[in-house]
Amino acid sequence: MVASSLFKSAPYIKLPMTEVTGKVDFKVGDDTYQTWYKIVGDLASGAHPLIVLHGGPGVSHEYMTPLVEIQNKCNIPVIFYDQIGIGKSIFEGVAEKPKEFWTVDLFMDELDNLLAHFSVQNGFALLGHSWGAMLGAHYASHRHPVGLKHLILTGGAPSMELWEKSTGQLLNALPAGVRETIEKHEKEGTTDSPEYQQMMGIFYEKHVMETSFGAMMQNPTVYHTMIGPSEFTITGTLKSWSCLDQIHTITTPTLLTNGVLDEAQDVCVSPFFHRIPHVKWVQFSQRHMPFLEEEDQARYFQVVADFLTYP
Repeated sequence: MVASSLFKSAPYIKLPMTEVTGKVDFKVGDDTYQTWYKIVGDLASGAHPLIVLHGGPGVSHEYMTPLVEIQNKCNIPVIFYDQIGIGKSIFEGVAEKPKEFWTVDLFMDELDNLLAHFSVQNGFALLGHSWGAMLGAHYASHRHPVGLKHLILTGGAPSMELWEKSTGQLLNALPAGVRETIEKHEKEGTTDSPEYQQMMGIFYEKHVMETSFGAMMQNPTVYHTMIGPSEFTITGTLKSWSCLDQIHTITTPTLLTNGVLDEAQDVCVSPFFHRIPHVKWVQFSQRHMPFLEEEDQARYFQVVADFLTYP
């Protein structure tokens, strides 16, 4: 474990912010897709960029844009992107893709392709949130990228079994009427009903945060294929996903974060803490998105900035 005293505050000098957007060709078999990206900061500065992995699967990058504050604090470029099948990386025929198309390997290949395009594979940091944290942990523990300098896992889990256990505990803690209504509609396959959406809104308000997931609602293909109808009932291709047996091989300095009211309860985060050799765990007071929570936001950015700038 890395003692928390190693992560000390450092002085920051704010530089003018630049922003570039574009698309990168991503070849899968005989087909070519495009990954949309946004770079905040200057890749030519020589600083290792921070790559941001959004949640879902199938939630676009927009909700994570407050992380531009890391560029302000650390003067390092931040790269956001939409994973294929969602947001600005949507493609024609996405709904017709077989479920076998949507794999963890697909998204690791996409990440490798992005790193190679920008020639940063020899020096970069990853920050993953929720599903993005799962993808980041899987990538670090299976591909062992030599250029990965820092790994930040926010509100994730090393297995879908632990995620279901965590969300199941939170479901059971909801008022009986809310819980029973959610369970009824999931059992009957009527999760598109207004009543179900209303009850789920109660859960999200308590543990996630009301924010815009418009891109996923417009095209839920990736989420429904890989997860299923909800956070409580995992029926998709990630049902048996786990990197629990490999995370001890992650040698990169790692920062774990979750919230007291997070979907990712301690049952999700603690295995990372106990098995990754060089790790620090910081808990915040609110829900699943500390970078959006007014009570936690400033502290989250400072914790991440200190971690990224420690030599």
